Amino acid sequence: MSVLAWVSVAVFLGAYTLIATEKINRVAAALGGAGIMLLIHATDAEAAFFSEHAGIDWNVIFLLLGMMIIVGVLRQTGVFEYLAIWAAKRARGRPFRLMVLLLVITAGASALLDNVTTVLLIAPVTFLVCERLALPVAPYLIAEAMASNIGGAATLVGDPPNIIIASRGGLTFNDFLVHMAPLIVVVLAVFLGLCRLLFRSAFRYDPERAAEIMELNQREAIADRRLLWQSLAVLALVLAAFVLHPVLHYEPSVVAVLGAGILVAATRVTTEEAISEVEWPTLVFFAGLFVMVGALVETGVIGAVSEAVVEATQGRLALTTMLLLWGSAAVSAIVDNIPYVATMSPIVAELVQANGGDGPGQVLWWALAVGADLGGNATAVGAAANVVVLGIAARNRTPITFWQFTRVGLIVTVVTVAVSVPYFWLRYLG
Repeated sequence: MSVLAWVSVAVFLGAYTLIATEKINRVAAALGGAGIMLLIHATDAEAAFFSEHAGIDWNVIFLLLGMMIIVGVLRQTGVFEYLAIWAAKRARGRPFRLMVLLLVITAGASALLDNVTTVLLIAPVTFLVCERLALPVAPYLIAEAMASNIGGAATLVGDPPNIIIASRGGLTFNDFLVHMAPLIVVVLAVFLGLCRLLFRSAFRYDPERAAEIMELNQREAIADRRLLWQSLAVLALVLAAFVLHPVLHYEPSVVAVLGAGILVAATRVTTEEAISEVEWPTLVFFAGLFVMVGALVETGVIGAVSEAVVEATQGRLALTTMLLLWGSAAVSAIVDNIPYVATMSPIVAELVQANGGDGPGQVLWWALAVGADLGGNATAVGAAANVVVLGIAARNRTPITFWQFTRVGLIVTVVTVAVSVPYFWLRYLG
């Protein structure tokens, strides 16, 4: 590799270290790294802003933007609070039954919405329900963060790493449903069984408290019924368009932006209210990250790494798949899975072509997705949802320590990734 390539690697690793250690804000680290890459001519404006393979992936940016607006409007209706109270009443105050219902709701919502948004909406109500039932809230919050990461893995829009993988690999919403959703259903069932064992000391039933929870009226949580039905109608149309992509030929990013525009135009929600819910720092972080990774593509670093991996695995698809699955889980346990997937996706694209293209080689995309999504459960910093939940707990004076989360997360990750192995062998490698 050239001197410029090595300098680019040094800049990238420096920015990545700052992101992983949170020494400075991750947006500042990503933008700083992107700026240095442009400054040293590792990439240029043409490549950074317009290149399909080495620039900002605008499909990812606008898909996230559209879904954030839709979810922001949906947040105002109170529907998530409604579901949580409904779950508590359906469980009749039984602690484990309550956890199962909350986790199924969390996983299901995370498959359709961003998992960070889901935990932000579910967590406050979890505090309410646990307080009413005199239950320790930490096990429920930890389990909800993990359920959001598991559920988000099922669809293209459920977890940001999946959006990156879909864009880079040319994968559709239906591809994720067909290949990821069946595995995630099994993984979620195994996870619920693990929760029964890992949190067994938290399931203390109090009949008097249970009677009190039954008096709550979930309908009072709905703040705006008209807006709720309008939001659900638009969300249903957006999801239908995702599924019908082979017929309609509209990219998910276009569908999401159109859905957001229709929702804002057809409701009483103002433009200011709609865009106020957008997580602008997240979108800017993605942009900076794409520029840095694009610089590695432009300087030949990604190509060199891909060639080295292909040579090391000697074109053995099964070995490459297992290394990618377990390696992704291990790395995503240590650092946020978003920058990891953004870095690995161009490498995996090369590996896919070297292992039979979009036919047999497509299994490598699923190995990357499963490893990164499930590996995010291993530690408190492995996924954005984990960090958000710990922050909510701290603000509510019930702090969850790094190791309190991680000692459960490590077990969950090892078991769920191990469950995924026979799925890959039976479906793709056998």
